Amino acid sequence: MAIDTQTTTDGPHTAAPEHHRLSGRARLVLFVLCAAQFMVALDFSVLNVALPVLGEDLGLGRSALQWAITAFALPSGGFLLLFGRIADLYGRKKLFLTGLALFGAASLLATLAWDPASFLTGRALQGLGAAVIVPTGMSLLTTTFPEGPLRDRALGISGTLLSLGFTVGMVLGGVMTDTLGWRSTMGLLTVAAVIVLVMAPGLLPESRTTERPRLDVPGAVTVTGGLLALIYALSTAARRGFGDLDVRGTLVLGLVLLVAFVVVESRSPAPLVSLPMLKRRTVAWGNVGGLVTFSMMSTVVFVLTLYLQETLELSSFRTGLVFGVQGLASVVAGSYAPKVIGRFGARRTLVGSLLGQGVLGAVLLGVGPQSGALLATVAVSLASMCHLGAIISYGLVVTSGVPDEQQGLATGLVTTTQQVGITIGIPMLGVLATTQASLFDGVRTVLAVDAVIVLAAAVLVGLGLGGRRKA
Repeated sequence: MAIDTQTTTDGPHTAAPEHHRLSGRARLVLFVLCAAQFMVALDFSVLNVALPVLGEDLGLGRSALQWAITAFALPSGGFLLLFGRIADLYGRKKLFLTGLALFGAASLLATLAWDPASFLTGRALQGLGAAVIVPTGMSLLTTTFPEGPLRDRALGISGTLLSLGFTVGMVLGGVMTDTLGWRSTMGLLTVAAVIVLVMAPGLLPESRTTERPRLDVPGAVTVTGGLLALIYALSTAARRGFGDLDVRGTLVLGLVLLVAFVVVESRSPAPLVSLPMLKRRTVAWGNVGGLVTFSMMSTVVFVLTLYLQETLELSSFRTGLVFGVQGLASVVAGSYAPKVIGRFGARRTLVGSLLGQGVLGAVLLGVGPQSGALLATVAVSLASMCHLGAIISYGLVVTSGVPDEQQGLATGLVTTTQQVGITIGIPMLGVLATTQASLFDGVRTVLAVDAVIVLAAAVLVGLGLGGRRKA
């Protein structure tokens, strides 16, 4: 329920919204929800700097390292919409707690992993738990805090902690890997999940929609299957080539399933993705910008992690510090981005942020095989500031002008774009770095392709959002 509203559920109550203050209990509710989101953000980054050590310990070859990230990202992106709808039907709190329990158990499995299969299984189950936690946690936040200043404040705190989670993850990953080993990074997530799971039942309200929408299982099956097949094909093509029968077969299967998803959604009375919504220019091109900024930035972080540790032979701790600077730069950018958007508008900020991210990605081509840590630190930090500007502005572009009754669909697309972007970036480009004879040459190839894609997207999004016609 929303705090201080007349809707049903047994959630906490605070002072009236016009007081613009959170009660003690509401602060605890916000803490639990933000802690869960922070934990998921931590999981996206805490393992990055541990990848080389992890691969050596478990016997994961360089070309297979990307699966440590992809195994998590695939289910977390593919099942996000389905679990969000299931939560609407059967109770958001109930599913949120289930997701926390699954995430904690999966983190324990990853901590105790004895071979690549057990570790990747744990990562995949972590991703499945995250696919439950992210939409249900966001739904609980927006239904617990009423629209207006209270919700704006809650969302602002949540967004800041998400950025901070990525930062803390990179630094903690380096420190913990150097001092306690890579398994401690997964153990940390186990402990975090248990703490949130203990606190949540007594604080969170139960809520579900009163409209009881139908569950779009065919849509969920086709989009998830399509993404899985497509990413598997792209990931294996770098090793086997597109002439391989297995690669071609799964590529065709993925495309067919995604086409089937579009057909299913066009006929479903309660679609996971509203196709008419995608016809809005701001929604379509805003999400294109979001997809590119997330997928390309996650790829840059992945390949720079390998470059710093394997080419420059920096320790996990020093690598973590590099990305710690990057994360702090993102936090700073987050405090200034609203002012920039207020002055120039969300559309111009999105295009300008993409241009900046692309240019700075090109600057990273100046790193060398013997030196380049300072250049990498400065360039990736500035690129991350542009990246955060793109994140904030694309969310505003997508939701601008959308009627209140359709805001849920629009924000669902924003969240899905984020998860899918993180999912597809590393499999599409990361393997170019890990499968070439020279890792350094592979990293430069990825950085060059990354910069071209981001710059091209900036131009296309600018043209798509331009014109006098109202979005």
